[in-house]
Amino acid sequence: MSRPILEVIALDAEDAAAAQAGGADRLELVCDMAADGLTPPLETFAAVRDAVDIPVRVMLRATDGFAAGDAAALDALCARAAALRAAGAREYVLGFLTDDGRADLAAVGALVEAAGPAARWTFHRAVDRAADRDALRKQLADQPGLDTYLTAGSPSGVDDGLPTLLAEAGRADEPGYEPRIMAGGGLQLKHVPPLRAAGISAFHIGSAARPAGWTSPVDPAAVRVWREALDA
Repeated sequence: MSRPILEVIALDAEDAAAAQAGGADRLELVCDMAADGLTPPLETFAAVRDAVDIPVRVMLRATDGFAAGDAAALDALCARAAALRAAGAREYVLGFLTDDGRADLAAVGALVEAAGPAARWTFHRAVDRAADRDALRKQLADQPGLDTYLTAGSPSGVDDGLPTLLAEAGRADEPGYEPRIMAGGGLQLKHVPPLRAAGISAFHIGSAARPAGWTSPVDPAAVRVWREALDA
């Protein structure tokens, strides 16, 4: 079995370097965790890009929640995606829902186009708020570059969503289920053995990498605990 992916949330270059030192394979770069993670400033991406040599997935999200907003808001976010692309970003995190809980294909498609044909991207935890998870996956099945779903299996976190994650892990050969499942959202070390046994090979942590809280930087030792648990 190949080495599982460990993705760590980073807010700046200091976080990024600490996460890499602890054994992270990839970063999710955001700002404003009070709003659950928004698109970071371009200069922050540039600093992180220069600080590490592991992949960086940049959040494309302008406001809290899972709505893309009106046409002007979407145009502005697409412009930010294009600027990030020009600065060297090649991986992203995004995901929007319509008012009835379906994937917002217009918003997703516009951002994927702005990100460029070579971009790889994660559909984030909007999937946990979808009216129908299976239907959403089938809606997105033909979107270019989609290679990961970041999901807890439930809006309330992995504790409640574990049965859903285990069930979806067994459907990798079905249409819409080809993208990798990345478990995250209230993820705890106790969840790792059953998830690994089910074949889930990607894990996402945020607060678990910051024992002193979000006002403190990523702790390499905390990341290393997860690296060792995943590699055990």
